[in-house]
Amino acid sequence: MNDLDQLLQQAQTEFAAAATPADLENAKARFIGKSGRVTELMKGLAALPIEEKKTRGAEINVLKTGIEAALTARRQALADAELAIQLKAEALDVTLPGRARGTGGLHPITRAMERIEAIFGSMGFDVADGPEIENDWFNFTALNTPEDHPARSMHDTFYIEGGHVLRTHTSPMQIRYAVQHVKKHKHLIDAGKAMPEIRVIAPGRTYRVDSDATHSPMFHQVEGLWVGENVSFKDLKSVYVNFMHQFFETTDMDIRFRPSYFPFTEPSAEIDMMFGSGPLKGRWLEVSGSGQVHPQVIRNMGLDPERYIGFAFGSGIDRLAMLRYGVNDLRLFFDGDLRFLTQFK
Repeated sequence: MNDLDQLLQQAQTEFAAAATPADLENAKARFIGKSGRVTELMKGLAALPIEEKKTRGAEINVLKTGIEAALTARRQALADAELAIQLKAEALDVTLPGRARGTGGLHPITRAMERIEAIFGSMGFDVADGPEIENDWFNFTALNTPEDHPARSMHDTFYIEGGHVLRTHTSPMQIRYAVQHVKKHKHLIDAGKAMPEIRVIAPGRTYRVDSDATHSPMFHQVEGLWVGENVSFKDLKSVYVNFMHQFFETTDMDIRFRPSYFPFTEPSAEIDMMFGSGPLKGRWLEVSGSGQVHPQVIRNMGLDPERYIGFAFGSGIDRLAMLRYGVNDLRLFFDGDLRFLTQFK
């Protein structure tokens, strides 16, 4: 074996011993780098006679080709080994069952709202919807709360340029619905005939500057209105008590109507409830405001208060949902915590 064959064998041995790409590059430099042994052999050709230079040069080129082939083979072997390790670490068992996508569910407020709509729908009430950005007339003035009225301070809210406001209650929809109802049946009113009764609820988002465990700057209300020629406070009591029994699916409760004041009803009453059992037993809880519609509000609907009379109420859907589901902090409804929300799926 001549010196060139020994050098090739030595290179193959060192390449095979290289455990990492870095080790392999270091071994390469010792043989075919700028100062490698093959490079030095090429430089030594200059001192040889012409005929010997040709023969020796050809032999050195064969050596260099053999070393480069051994280098390429080892590089590929190291790359294959690294890939095998990576594939083993990231192995995917395609025979395993796939991860099922979780099913969604209705938000508890949505569930409560749909339940309210169904209950009042069974009593003949329509459901009205309308803009959340209201003008002053529908949000305040038409409800007997003109500018500078002290009651406006109770509805401190978010005002928008141009005389608009984020609605502070859904009562504006009662006015909108009633005005359209009166226009639709004006021919009957002008003829002195009985107009079909106005019976509507208006659920939706409302806004006030308030935030704590039982209040939110954005919250949900349902306002109800029933106007006709012979609608009394007795009807209000009957309708609302029936609603409460159905919403909570129990008659084990006391409900009282407590005198109060609202500019859009006269007389007015707060509605309180007290469960007969459970953790809230013996504790009165305010759930709604109500009363007979004020004569001026009846006029603003386009009706004669001497002929038409009715009642209205407004309840916080969020509070009703808190009581139904046993939630003690309103903010849980809006935090987006799936650990809480998935309980209602």
